[in-house]
Amino acid sequence: MTMALLPPGGHYLELCESPVQFEKVSSVNNVFFDEANKQVFAVRSGGATGVVVKGPDDKSCISFRMEDKGEVKCIKFSSGNKILAVQRTPKAVDFINFIPDLPQMEYSQECKTKNANILSFCWISANEIVFITDQGIEFYQVLPDKRSLKLLKNQSINVNWCMYSPETAVLLLSTTVYGNVLQPFYFRGGTMSKMPKFEIELPASPKSGNLCLSDIIMATIYGQLYVLYLKHQPRTPNNPGAEVILYCLSREGQCKKQHILKLNTTGKFALNVVDNLVVVHHQSSQTSMIFDIKLRAEFDGAVVIHPQVLPSLSIHPCKIPRAGPSAVTTQSPVPCELYSSSWTVFQPDIIINASEGYLWCLQIKLQPIVHMLQDKGRLMDFLLQRKDCKMVTLSVCCQMLSTAERGSLPVIATVFDKLNQVYKEYLDAEQNYTLTVESGTSRSSSTPKRPVRTQAVIDQSDMYTHVLSVFTEKKGLPHKFVSAVLMEYIRSLNQYQITVQHYLYELVIKTLVQHSLFYMLHQFLQYHVLSDSKPLACLLLSLESTYPPAHQLSLDMLKRLSTANDEIVEVLLSKHQVLGALRFVRSVGSHDNISARKFLDAARQTGDAMLFYTTFKFFEQRNQRLRGSSHFTPEDTKLGGKMSCDKDVENLQRDLDKLSECANASQESTAKNTSPISKLFLVNKHF
Repeated sequence: MTMALLPPGGHYLELCESPVQFEKVSSVNNVFFDEANKQVFAVRSGGATGVVVKGPDDKSCISFRMEDKGEVKCIKFSSGNKILAVQRTPKAVDFINFIPDLPQMEYSQECKTKNANILSFCWISANEIVFITDQGIEFYQVLPDKRSLKLLKNQSINVNWCMYSPETAVLLLSTTVYGNVLQPFYFRGGTMSKMPKFEIELPASPKSGNLCLSDIIMATIYGQLYVLYLKHQPRTPNNPGAEVILYCLSREGQCKKQHILKLNTTGKFALNVVDNLVVVHHQSSQTSMIFDIKLRAEFDGAVVIHPQVLPSLSIHPCKIPRAGPSAVTTQSPVPCELYSSSWTVFQPDIIINASEGYLWCLQIKLQPIVHMLQDKGRLMDFLLQRKDCKMVTLSVCCQMLSTAERGSLPVIATVFDKLNQVYKEYLDAEQNYTLTVESGTSRSSSTPKRPVRTQAVIDQSDMYTHVLSVFTEKKGLPHKFVSAVLMEYIRSLNQYQITVQHYLYELVIKTLVQHSLFYMLHQFLQYHVLSDSKPLACLLLSLESTYPPAHQLSLDMLKRLSTANDEIVEVLLSKHQVLGALRFVRSVGSHDNISARKFLDAARQTGDAMLFYTTFKFFEQRNQRLRGSSHFTPEDTKLGGKMSCDKDVENLQRDLDKLSECANASQESTAKNTSPISKLFLVNKHF
């Protein structure tokens, strides 16, 4: 993989601009973090002098007091902040209702297992909680109105430590002496299910220590739950150092090792997951590295081995307000100490410095990465997986086209195909959703979820507005290359069976006409490279003054559509080709249904008396055949409020009689110089 040097000031990771500030850890203030609700608790004097709860998504904090009944070991709200759970002793958890109309008196629940100690607890839902003890787990339903708990289920198992994934409701327990046998449980609808256990492979010398909680995280990556194991091992010629092993945790079937992330170094690490990227922080070098398990990588027959996507870089430097009294805080901010030993990392993207009193969300910056990944195909694979990728992806397309040369068409084609593959997947999902809803064939009783249109879905309108229309206006680019790029995008749409919007065809035609590439335009139309449509035919009509054959090309296109007969008639009449219009309507079998008024009016406007007479006689004969009378209906005989057709015909007949006398008297009439009356009968023969 080719990588460019880091541009000045380029960092692909940053801390959020507005961190959550809380009272830092001190002798009278303890700080706790709840990963489920992403809330940080600042507990002063056991809660007696106040508890302040804040979160990254909370617009306001929660403040309250509670009785000091001893040192708080763990504190968490249920979802919706309805019930507070507080652990102060190894044997019991206390509860306080924050529900309107219910008293806030504390009630308590001791663990049922004799001689067991509570290691932790997790809220499963708004009124379900699980105690994790060193001897098993106890699943309870909380009854806030009765200020009591009901045991739903318990499971005996030796537990070293535990972790919980609130997104998937999976609880992971570490068992055995070395802690490397992991037992997951899945919670749903008041039930607890035991999933298949699995074993984590320890380093070569397991006796040197056991599997610690700091070596394991659970994270959802690309919609799949993984257990990430940070495997420490010394760096040797045959061993590049530490690595992160990803185990895919499925509710059905055995947990499987699927990915290995090569860190190529040793030391102290911490893991985050940001926008489906695994971020590995390395404290000694004060750098971070990112891995994307969706990118192409080496497969050894069992697992996929991933190198880091980009060179290791530090998080973007930032500043924090100066600590101290209010008089001092008006001074300029001070630099934040990155990769501090007091940092604590939580999933998926939380970094907390309790000694300073800050909580940050880690963020990915896409723009610097554009300059680091030179392989445009790989860059697109990376960008299209990111949450906020649309404008960056479009800017990459603009930059790629503005600096491209003829030899880069294969690269451009690859990029277009990657964009349209995602586009097509969304269109198919949307179509399947619509069909399912309309037919009512959904297997589940609930309405199926509508597919989410992510920023990776870049449609034709996006490309036209932000890329292609801008590209065609650039000066100095070869005209044929510009046309080739436009056709390459259309080719890609056709490859994925996406209906091409007419404005893209219009852009192609306007580009060809602007640079007088008429022969190319004619070929595109003749060989149906540009699909037929009414808007396209109208555009061709407007180009007649610049390119006269465009008129006939337009008529041919309308004829092929088979649904544009009215438009063809209008075009012929607008060009005063009344007889041609009559021939056409007769050829398609609609001559019995057309309005005589429209044709008679068009013939009158030409000022050609013979043409008007011929048109009149055509409809007179049609009237006789259809109604048994040659007379016209009132609607047919009123031509814009002017005199009736019958009056016009009377005047016209006198003129034609005189012309006929002149024609009979002429001795020099030939086939090349046919009298007007003869011309009239020659025309009528076609009808």
